[in-house]
Amino acid sequence: MAEEEVEMDQQVYDDLIAQGKSERIARAKAKAAAIRAKKATEAEAGDGGGAAAKPAAAATAGAGQSEAGGTAAAGGGVATRSGGALTPEERQARVQAALAQKDNGGGQRTASRYAGQDHTHRLLAMVPPTGIQQIRSKQEDKVYTWPHLITAEFLALMAVTAFLVVFSMLMSAPLLELANANVTPDPSKAPWYFMGLQEMLAYFHPMIAGVTIPTVGIIVGMALPYIDKNPSVRPENRKTAIVGFSFALLFNATLVTVGSFFRGPGFNWVWPWVDGMWFVL
Repeated sequence: MAEEEVEMDQQVYDDLIAQGKSERIARAKAKAAAIRAKKATEAEAGDGGGAAAKPAAAATAGAGQSEAGGTAAAGGGVATRSGGALTPEERQARVQAALAQKDNGGGQRTASRYAGQDHTHRLLAMVPPTGIQQIRSKQEDKVYTWPHLITAEFLALMAVTAFLVVFSMLMSAPLLELANANVTPDPSKAPWYFMGLQEMLAYFHPMIAGVTIPTVGIIVGMALPYIDKNPSVRPENRKTAIVGFSFALLFNATLVTVGSFFRGPGFNWVWPWVDGMWFVL
């Protein structure tokens, strides 16, 4: 009801339709233009000319005021239906009339096509770029096996090989005389990874030193995952495990060093720079 009472500038409406604006926007701007024209006419007429301004505004709006089923008087424009939306056929006819009026009747334009017609192209909506762009999560730091890992491993292999070659050339490691089963050398040191076990045999019963204590150590190592149930695999979240393993590794390295260089006959404590080196490779 209120929409029918508002006047509309038909010329503005036709121009906006010809520019490709939507019917809703064109209608709103045409009504706003009619209201501005009306106020301007009333201002020119002054306080006493209000009555005369109304017919003028009505005449301006009347030039484009539509009547149902009728045709526009100027430029062959097609009238709109009062208070309702245009059908596709009416909108097409209105656009054609507006274009013909804009070009003053010169030139023949290609007719627009709508849904259901051949080669139809319509702009449905304007979507901001942020609405259709795919947002990906932040990429985590990662490296590929090749070439990052393989290159580092190959360089480490070459460095260790070169070190072993130079070490074997500089260090003397002669073979000893044949072993005498009746004479056990004192001290008789095993390789570094069995040196602690061998020394325990000098202090405990073989069942305790060779079976019980190693078995307890193996069981404790197998139970560690059940004692420390932290599921994180990040080093910053496994500080307790890292510190514990570091202390165990340092403790084992200390025992190996002591057993190699500070143990003499009978596995007694010796100073290598005083009593000599009781260690051979």
